[in-house]
Amino acid sequence: MLNLHPAQIESLSLHRVGNKSRNESLFLSEEPYHIDDELHSLLKEYFLKPFREKEENYFQFIHEVDLEFHELYELIKAIFNNPLSAHENSLKIARRLYEQSQHPHIKSGEVYVVYFDNVLVDNQRTDALGIFKSELKNDFLQFEEKGSNLKMLLKQGVNLNKLDKGALIFNVNKEEGYKVLSIDSNRYDTKYWLEDFLGVDVLADENFNTKSYLKFCQNFAKDVVLPAEDKQQEVLFMNRAVNHFAKNDEFEESKFLNEVIDNPDLIPEFKHYKAERAPKYKIEDLTQFPVSNTAVSAARKKIKNTINLDTNIQIKLDFVNPESAERFIEKGWDPEREMYYYLVYFNKEDKK
Repeated sequence: MLNLHPAQIESLSLHRVGNKSRNESLFLSEEPYHIDDELHSLLKEYFLKPFREKEENYFQFIHEVDLEFHELYELIKAIFNNPLSAHENSLKIARRLYEQSQHPHIKSGEVYVVYFDNVLVDNQRTDALGIFKSELKNDFLQFEEKGSNLKMLLKQGVNLNKLDKGALIFNVNKEEGYKVLSIDSNRYDTKYWLEDFLGVDVLADENFNTKSYLKFCQNFAKDVVLPAEDKQQEVLFMNRAVNHFAKNDEFEESKFLNEVIDNPDLIPEFKHYKAERAPKYKIEDLTQFPVSNTAVSAARKKIKNTINLDTNIQIKLDFVNPESAERFIEKGWDPEREMYYYLVYFNKEDKK
């Protein structure tokens, strides 16, 4: 669980990074930026709001040899060890970003290196470092009194409602490469931000594993269960899958297969599908892991539980009481109309 509301900005360094391949310059501020209370509130919301609104998909710093050779990781570790060195190390962070700004699509922009205190991660109070970049400029009007008339002045500036790029590095799990959150509103250069500059990879924690496995199940339902059976069984399979995760603190694959797959012929199909598709979801060797309730709740909201018919009728199945869909709905074929039908049993209509 992440709580950014009590966070406070302790220091902020501001630089401008151009596109090196276009011979744009790198501007480094000599001193940290001193912000007043009003600006503190606005900037805190600008920097942190995108991370409060997105799913907690964590990354971690990685290096093919050892983390001690990861330049950005070492700079961030130095700041956490000595917060007074934040500005000095922000200059090196900006230079690293400039060196990675080689692709012609990469836009120049302001870079903010921000040291935060009082952040809560997994109920642990810690500090964090933010690296943010504003790229896109918006037109806005300013007004000026000139004699007896108002004059409009067209200006350009940063929209404080949309952060273009950002990373939050939390001072936890240092030996494993910290816990990192990243956002990128401009998808044209994701590789440059995540891989080239940050040098991170997915952190395979319980949240990631739960979400990835359920996403894999969702595609198995669509690609295998639906063609082999029907839409009702596809929905019911995902219904059982989600409820299985919700009822268990620990996932165990053999137990999952026995409880969730009704048709035993589909179990070898599931194993074959996993062998083929697992690398895409990073679940190759995943057969047992702790379940994240947060990921289960998020998946439940996204998974469709509605059967849409070509006669403009929808049948919505209940994820909370899945046995109702199996006991009180029957599918059949009417030879006279040459149409399929669903037969629904009930005692009375709900008048709500």
